[in-house]
Amino acid sequence: MSVLTRDEAQTRAGLLDVHRYTIELDLTTGDEIFDSRTLIRFSARADGDTFVEVRPAELRSVTLDGQPLDPEALDGNRLPLKNLTAGEHELRVHAHMRYSRTGEGMHRFTDPTDGETYVYTQLFLDDVQRVFAAFDQPDLKAVFDLSVKAPQGWTVLANSVTEHTGDGLWQAAPTPLISTYLVAVAAGPWHSVRTEHRGLPFGLHCRRSLAPYLDTDADELLDVTRACFDRYHEKFDEPYPFDSYDQAFVPEFNAGAMENPGLVTFRDEFVYRSAVTDTERQTRAMVVAHEMAHMWFGDLVTLKWWDDIWLNESFAEYMGYQTLTEATRFSDTWTDFGVNRKSWGYDADQRPSTHPVAPEAVDDTASALLNFDGISYAKGASALRQLVAWLGEKDFLAGINTHFTRHRFGNATLADFIDSLAGATERDVHAWADAWLRTTGVDTLTPHLAPGENGTCALTVDRTGSRPHRIAAGLYDRDLGDDGRHLVLRERLHLDLPQTGAHPIGKRPALLLLNDGDFSYAKVRFDPESFETVRKELSGLPEPLTRAVVWNALRDAVRDGELAPAAYLETARAHLPLETDLAIVQGVLAFASTYIADRYLTPEERPAALATLSELCRDLIRRTEDGDNPGLRLIAVRHRIDAAAHPDTIAAWLADGTVPGGPELDPELRWRVLGRLAVLGATDEAAIAAELERDPSATGLEGAARCRAALPDPEAKARAWEAMFGSDELSNYLFTATAQGFWQPEQAGLVRAYVPRYYTDAVDVAERRGPAIAEAAGRWAFPAHAVDPENLRLGEECLRDAGPIPALRRKLVDQLDDLRRALLVQGGQEA
Repeated sequence: MSVLTRDEAQTRAGLLDVHRYTIELDLTTGDEIFDSRTLIRFSARADGDTFVEVRPAELRSVTLDGQPLDPEALDGNRLPLKNLTAGEHELRVHAHMRYSRTGEGMHRFTDPTDGETYVYTQLFLDDVQRVFAAFDQPDLKAVFDLSVKAPQGWTVLANSVTEHTGDGLWQAAPTPLISTYLVAVAAGPWHSVRTEHRGLPFGLHCRRSLAPYLDTDADELLDVTRACFDRYHEKFDEPYPFDSYDQAFVPEFNAGAMENPGLVTFRDEFVYRSAVTDTERQTRAMVVAHEMAHMWFGDLVTLKWWDDIWLNESFAEYMGYQTLTEATRFSDTWTDFGVNRKSWGYDADQRPSTHPVAPEAVDDTASALLNFDGISYAKGASALRQLVAWLGEKDFLAGINTHFTRHRFGNATLADFIDSLAGATERDVHAWADAWLRTTGVDTLTPHLAPGENGTCALTVDRTGSRPHRIAAGLYDRDLGDDGRHLVLRERLHLDLPQTGAHPIGKRPALLLLNDGDFSYAKVRFDPESFETVRKELSGLPEPLTRAVVWNALRDAVRDGELAPAAYLETARAHLPLETDLAIVQGVLAFASTYIADRYLTPEERPAALATLSELCRDLIRRTEDGDNPGLRLIAVRHRIDAAAHPDTIAAWLADGTVPGGPELDPELRWRVLGRLAVLGATDEAAIAAELERDPSATGLEGAARCRAALPDPEAKARAWEAMFGSDELSNYLFTATAQGFWQPEQAGLVRAYVPRYYTDAVDVAERRGPAIAEAAGRWAFPAHAVDPENLRLGEECLRDAGPIPALRRKLVDQLDDLRRALLVQGGQEA
């Protein structure tokens, strides 16, 4: 398949104006193939040649202005359109298209619970051509007029209001001007909850087997949806630009959600079957807010080319967190962002694959797909939060409203956006953009306290990096009237970096914390006295967001080889049992288990780390025995299961169906326990089959696949490997589940022979099955547990000689950099 280059897109956009697509899809033609008929009305500004994209199972016929074209002229995914004359044209394409099992194009899923089938589209970034013929680039917007023939008993959802006209035929109202990648269809026997708000139809939709769970949470979801909708109308001058707002929770979805205008699709894990924490509910609410922001940032005003991905994602990320804080009960979202989301950006920005938030050169669509990462989301949102701190919210909102007005239903670039902002302020926004959006890497801020007269001191801040920062420096003193465990805020100094001189701060504080409030994007370090305070008194800091900044600083210090992994564990052991914020507990435990225990400590050190984590979780479980913090207890139980070095305790929980004192084991916890028992060799195929009979759902199938791949048995490993790499039968979710079970640190000897096989087999499966499976193979099937020079050598050899497709190459570059860092940390060297 040929990828579209920026030069080709610019040439085609200069030649064509696309007016309208009339699309007819027939979903009644069998389990493998659906029928696609497309009429494209467009005009050429001059005589010339171009092409249209389509990726059919079979191209049945093509006519241009009534004259047939040879289907055999299709070259990969490009159908040439030769000798166009200036003026109006009609292109008709009839194709048989193939359903997907990888979450790309038109994905088809049969629910194992009840046998019902569902299909939905995911057309981002260039997958529209898997569903219908299109001039597939974001700046050729058009009206889409869609009809779908579906089996009896199905409901068809689309970007606009749909109507059943009889005999299974559904007609969607014509859309406003939108880009090809934003067209959406979701069809099946949906369970729906419908309402109206401000005169617009709102809907929630899920598989029938999830109906009870959606009904339980419908009020919460709709409350968040309405609150965000109203708040955006207070912020934005442009009203919501579409005729309805549906949110469909769809199976086996690759992303968290997709901002299709009027029909947002979410992964249906957000319809909770099992107990979740309030932080997880907050995350779901943030995704709702994020995707709704896209109705303006991305859908109303769309990037012209994929180098401006940040204009979509960074804004939706920032607006999602900020608006949720302002408009809903989830008023502490920036703590979760700081401790769990921001690290995604920090990590990505320190790898060889880093790129500017707004890169100057994204040459083609394959390169663009790689930039949907922690930089475009978390770093970009952090940059915008810093921009608002520097610019002021009033001028920021004035600028973006100008942007919407100028470019509504059109396309825009970074330059357009900066011009809109510049018109709302006297500040030099162009210089800010060059410093923040055109550069790579993470600045590091280090405080120095110089003694002055009468016990006072003065602060200077060293900055490694080049960006200006507007930050707060928190000065914390001990509460002398208490037991010494509490710290009180004396003052927050507002600093603009780089400094012009030392800043007097009075007497030396017990703790000086740079970037208190987390308004900038930088790694921060501590002066020696402050570091001692952190080690002994971190849990005494009064605000969760302050503690999140501290925990991030400790995390960065471990990754940079400046803090021993064991010291981080000791700090967690001392302070996490006293922590009240669920996002912090979850984030610290996740880093401690996934990185410190599994990668940064040697195999000989790992048992002691697991023991520490188990003790920590036991403390949290004891602390929550009175039932007043079920979310904290649930986090502790999950991580106690994952850290179990011996099967007895968790096997007893599974046999009893409950943790003593609660919670009862719901499906998620039962599969979690069984997965850990499989790793420890304390269960077998018969027990896995029995659990699957108890929970024959889609998540049950994934749980069984994960458990079977985790069994410490050569035959089980061979079957799992064959399923992933020797066959193309696994869906994207079942591939991921199998990969998650396969590699286990406890089984390093058993799977050692598969490490070299990974590099050849992953390259092959990525080539055969495409970017979605390539991403899963690179993320989940990579042997991250094998922290040794030989694994690194094999990976570097693969990158040099094997030619992995871009999606896999990017994941391997990132994984190998993480592996290189883990080797340095294990060796006690600076990373």
